Amino acid sequence: MLIALSMLIFLMLRLAPGDPIDAYIDPNIPMSPADLADLRSRLGLDQPLPLQYLGWLQQALTGNLGYSIKRLDQPVLGLVLSRIGPTVLLMGTALVFAVVAGIAFGVISAVRRNSIADLSLSVFALAGISSPAFLSALIGLYVFSVRLHWMPSGGMLTPGEEFSVGDLLHHLILPAALLSVAQGALIMRYMRASLLEVLNQDYVRTARAKGVHKFWVIAKHALRNALLPIVTLVGSTIGLAIGGAIFIESVFNWPGMGLLLVDAVQTRDYPVIMGATLIIGACVIVVNLLTDITYAVVDPRIKVG
Repeated sequence: MLIALSMLIFLMLRLAPGDPIDAYIDPNIPMSPADLADLRSRLGLDQPLPLQYLGWLQQALTGNLGYSIKRLDQPVLGLVLSRIGPTVLLMGTALVFAVVAGIAFGVISAVRRNSIADLSLSVFALAGISSPAFLSALIGLYVFSVRLHWMPSGGMLTPGEEFSVGDLLHHLILPAALLSVAQGALIMRYMRASLLEVLNQDYVRTARAKGVHKFWVIAKHALRNALLPIVTLVGSTIGLAIGGAIFIESVFNWPGMGLLLVDAVQTRDYPVIMGATLIIGACVIVVNLLTDITYAVVDPRIKVG
């Protein structure tokens, strides 16, 4: 999968309009055709595409992703790794928000099926799933930062002030909450459907017939089995969260991998685009693998073959 992803990244960048050599030259400085040909040869851009790809892949397998075009003194790998921390913090917080809210609202919606609460939560969930991340980010920024002045409008810390956990959380809550909207809405819908299915099982009806309190029927008997599909869903939504994080980080100027990738696309920094996209894809693949393993651990009926 990583090989296929690397090939896709390489080909898509080469199919983009323009010549990669343009990113390496200053348009204000005239260059002769001989100088351009020499630069193209030194960069390996005069070779056939398959050879260019194999050369890049060989270096990537050793951990050498090249150097940024716009930051010539910084290797791509170090640049990307320096941005992973803020992105993991943002996505991890958003995931906690999404799981807690999604499961809680899903249980409420299933237990109070066809009630006003169920219909209201279903409407909010469908709106959350349908709303693109950039729209949620802009609306949240306008409402909570511009109009109400409850949250900062961007950044990870307040400039000029010493680091504090409170200041970090103050900047983190809004973008993390907005990033969790789509994930939380999706988890809520799956949780509702899964719990409704479990509540109709024979062992749940037997527990009710024995006089077990409704709370313990749901908490002890139904909820555990209803959570099994959610384990897989959480892992599969990591890709959705990464896509949303790119927009959230851009809107809130959060110094993570999403903002780095957007800046690289705008400046046509090909090594950074390829390196960042490859690392993001590798993270998604690893998370999906861990999700499958976790599902097998949670459900003894699943065997890892």
